[in-house]
This record gives sequence, C-alpha cells and structure tokens, in this order.
Amino acid sequence: MAVLVGKKAPVFTAPAVVNGGEIVEDFSLQQYEGKKYVVFFFYPADFTFVCPSELLAFQDKAAEFEKRNVQVVGCSTDSQFSHWKWLQTDVTDGGIKGVKYPIVADASKSISQNYDVLAGDYMYNEMGEMGFEGNPVAYRGLFLIDRQGVVRHQLVNDLPLGRSVDEVLRTVDALQFTEEYGEVCPANWKKGKKGMKASPEGVADYLSHREEEK
Repeated sequence: MAVLVGKKAPVFTAPAVVNGGEIVEDFSLQQYEGKKYVVFFFYPADFTFVCPSELLAFQDKAAEFEKRNVQVVGCSTDSQFSHWKWLQTDVTDGGIKGVKYPIVADASKSISQNYDVLAGDYMYNEMGEMGFEGNPVAYRGLFLIDRQGVVRHQLVNDLPLGRSVDEVLRTVDALQFTEEYGEVCPANWKKGKKGMKASPEGVADYLSHREEEK
C-alpha cells in the first residue's frame, strides 16, 4: 500500500459527470490547486448497496464542505455513462439522484492504480497472456488534498466498510486549524477544542487541561 501523505496527489485527466448530469471529458483535480481543498474518494461500483449511502451522505453535508472551502470528488472504475445513469436514478430505486459533486470515471483503472486503491492487479500467465487477479474495483479510499495539491490524509477501507463523513469533516477541521494556528491536534480533537503546541511545555499544558475536563 502506497503512502501518499506528504506527496503531490497523482495527476490525471479523465471523463467525469458534474452537476448531476453533465459529462465532461477532461476533468482534473488540478483545476482546484491554489483555490480549494479536495476530498477525493473512491468507491467500488455504481448500482451497488453500501456505495449509494456514502455518496448521498457526502451530498447531505455539501454545505458543510462548502463552508470549509472543500470540493468533494468521487471516483469509481465505472464509465461516465454508468455514472450518468446512476445519477438520473431515484434514490428509491437504488440511485443517487440529487448528487451534484463531480464523479470521475476510471474505466481504465489507471487512477485507482496510481492512488494504489485497486483491489487487484493485472498479471501475465506463463503463456504471456494478460489477466486480472483480484477484484477489478477500487477499495474505499479517501484522500484529503490541500490547496497546494499535497495529500495530507488518506484512509482506505475494505469493500464492506462504509466511511464516516463526519470524521472526514473533523479531519478537514484539524488540517485547517493547524494551518491557521500552527498548533497540532491531539487525540479526539474537534473544532472548538484546544490545540497543542508541539513542545514539552505544550504537552504538559494540554495534559493538565485534560485532567481538569475529566
């Protein structure tokens, strides 16, 4: 598993569906560099079971991400046409109608490979024939990318394990807190809580307040 934290996010240009129904052929995360934070998340497949709950949950929190200057972007190994159809399908029929953030098509699986979230790999047998070993979909990977295009947080769940959108927001808050105040965020930190100076004195001050809060 590649650790991308601290590195520039892998660059790509690919088809995507934006605004719930418009197909663009040359979507790239680079358009946000210098302007917005990006939460770029992978999910296994359109028209499945856990996936719509996640995509709809991100949409439900769209205003919260917007307040934090964060662009949410989804991605799977389905085509842009599959994404479009799923976006036109009512929630009651297993669709994600109402989702407005971009959803990237990674039919070639190259984006999933570059982010190292593909649940399998291309292999050659003894005859030199190429095949795929494993599951040709993406794990539930998530990458928080800052305004300089650098990955600051990554999380990869196995296929059955849905993610917490509230935890994603908490992590965004932590990143923005450290950027604004130069302090670090201790365990279970939430917006509005004290940070900690990265020094022996800062640790002692944090621990003393921690004891007082018990």
